[in-house]
Amino acid sequence: MQIADAQRENRTRFVGGFYGQLVSGLLWLVSASLATWSTPRAAITTLVLGGVLIFPITEFFVRVVSRNGPLSPSNSLHYLGMQIAFVLPPSMFLLVPVSQYRLTLFYPALMILLGAHYIPFVFLYGMRIFAALAALLVGGGLVIGMYFSSSFELGAWYTSATLLVFAFAGRAVVGYEARNARAGRVSRASFS
Repeated sequence: MQIADAQRENRTRFVGGFYGQLVSGLLWLVSASLATWSTPRAAITTLVLGGVLIFPITEFFVRVVSRNGPLSPSNSLHYLGMQIAFVLPPSMFLLVPVSQYRLTLFYPALMILLGAHYIPFVFLYGMRIFAALAALLVGGGLVIGMYFSSSFELGAWYTSATLLVFAFAGRAVVGYEARNARAGRVSRASFS
């Protein structure tokens, strides 16, 4: 399988990252709500423990709602996806000393880690939209951490909104591609 075909299969199966970012965005939204109206401990615990469930919940939606089966065995990018998934959890240990130094830096630091985590998605899916998502998360984390660090919850609200917007943007890109492919097949078939 060619790289472009493997990327297209990833895009199609995961609907341009829609379900993963939707689940992640909703989790960040719950964490932002807890950060605003409950305690930092509840907000952080929810985000960290809930983060473990992002991939299984995403897989559930991909298989049940979209009815997309597993990637084909010839898709060599399957292993890249697994490697990307396992980069973020060990990176999160960096949040311990950062949060001990200043608790309000928890979300900005995690935003930077999450943004860096999305960079390989550009290749995995063959979608430059993930570069924009990564830049907004890393840049947002830097700006909030440097200039707005007095607000504990600002980074969580920003990240939840960003992830939710990009979830629907990714789905729209894949939908547009699918409509063009169907139109191309129909027009080619009509000329045969």
